Amino acid sequence: MPEQRLILWDIDSTLVNTGAAGQHALVRATIEWFGGEGDLTGVEIAGRTDRAIAHQILQKYGKPVTEESVDSFLDRYIALLPEELPRRNGRVLPGVRELLEYLARQPDTTLGLLTGNLQRGARLKLEHYNLWHFFPFGAFADDHHDRNALGPCALSRAVEHAKIDFPVAQVDVVGDTGHDIACGKAFGARTVAVATGSWSREQLAGYEPDFLFDDLSNLDEVKKKLGW
Repeated sequence: MPEQRLILWDIDSTLVNTGAAGQHALVRATIEWFGGEGDLTGVEIAGRTDRAIAHQILQKYGKPVTEESVDSFLDRYIALLPEELPRRNGRVLPGVRELLEYLARQPDTTLGLLTGNLQRGARLKLEHYNLWHFFPFGAFADDHHDRNALGPCALSRAVEHAKIDFPVAQVDVVGDTGHDIACGKAFGARTVAVATGSWSREQLAGYEPDFLFDDLSNLDEVKKKLGW
């Protein structure tokens, strides 16, 4: 039998560019909670989990960070996200849909999500771009606020879904930030970086991913280099 491979995907700026719909929803939620202009200066968003982002925003505005306050803030963010997605000039990133369609046909390949989005937010974003159906399971910000804790969770769900074990040598993590690379390395996966987000190729290279692409538009090159 061919070697089974598990491919775990980040969402924002890896699969899709939402035109910053999520950030606009966060700003609106911040304005509703704290007034002003919803200034998020100093809040790191790219590569962070939604729960970690909410922690930062609440701390920035002097609100006690409790499970209740984080959940309440994120509930408002999720409520605003469906309004923002159609307003923004978002898109599926180059090569992504074609690559997912190809991988979904391969009997030795399992696809899942490894994302800092809440599961509700992940679904809203990917359904908007008609990609949700490619991903039967995943690990999300609901599971832990620390991105590096999500890998083992995704691996466990993959085993439950596929009914086979995936040695970490047969797991790929695909993302666009150093945090995605660190997350993959934290549980021993191969790491695939794509410079389609706010992190430059040079910044990504500093985190020493196993593979680094400008984007996924050259399907033949991607499949050949990764053995997909």
